Amino acid sequence: MTVFNHVLVVLDPTSSAQKALERALALIQRQGGKLTAFLSVYEFSYEMTTLLSGEERESMKHAVIKDRELWVNEYLKQPRAQGIQIDIKVVWHNRPFEAVVKAVLEDHYDLVIKGTHDHDVLKSMIFTPTDWHILRKCPCPVMLVKDHAWPEQGNIIAAVNAGSEQTHHKSLNQRVIETAQQMASLLNAQVHLVNAYPGSPVNIAIEIPEFNPQEYNSTMQRHHKDAVMALAQAHHIPVECSHVLEGMPEDVIPKLAQTLDAEMVIIGTIGRTGLSAAIIGNTAEHVIDRLDCDVLALKPANFICPLEKS
Repeated sequence: MTVFNHVLVVLDPTSSAQKALERALALIQRQGGKLTAFLSVYEFSYEMTTLLSGEERESMKHAVIKDRELWVNEYLKQPRAQGIQIDIKVVWHNRPFEAVVKAVLEDHYDLVIKGTHDHDVLKSMIFTPTDWHILRKCPCPVMLVKDHAWPEQGNIIAAVNAGSEQTHHKSLNQRVIETAQQMASLLNAQVHLVNAYPGSPVNIAIEIPEFNPQEYNSTMQRHHKDAVMALAQAHHIPVECSHVLEGMPEDVIPKLAQTLDAEMVIIGTIGRTGLSAAIIGNTAEHVIDRLDCDVLALKPANFICPLEKS
């Protein structure tokens, strides 16, 4: 079974350990498909070489690209010796996330795999790292890789928003669960559904004396539990693997992932951009930094890439 036919793996020129490449190779060995190793390069000194002619500048650029291609080829010697076919794509671009998204739009990759780092919370709020740009703007699924291994008989978490009646949330729930089941089949893992629901709003309980927080919590829990059970039944997921937990997703999902020692969390992301992203952020982004396992983020079926529109 091939879940992703054409995979783009983003290499990290600052690291000797290419964990994204290792993960991509493990996936391709299990499912088949095409793999392309991708690297975006840019020398800021290029902009300062005004004394050089246009031809000399181009020669400098091609020399840098050629050097990086040789570096990539070194990393690919061993898997190629094992018979794995891997293409190389090295591009000149001063914005790595745009280079990745452009490659996806041009060559129609159906999965991007990239290693991620622990982001400083404050910096994540002020500056948007390359990971976040790719997560928000890439039209295909994005797998952000951490250090957790893919063990046999492991656990994969499908994070759903079962309580919502909105069409795009329902559609995303289906995509998340179906992808989780496909990945679980490849990795010989068990799928777990998780749904977070909010507790009683404290300010309402204070301002409205007749408000009953226990009744509210009970009603909210029942609503989400019924919705999750319906999804579990529709997808033949055992009741004991369905988790309805009170709290924010960024708290609930990492705790469950740690409890289950999950190897992957699959989550839907609406790809919020602009001011709303700066102020509110995306649930997937809040979750990722608190996990020590891989995250596979899926977009809605009708997602339109901002770069495609411009």
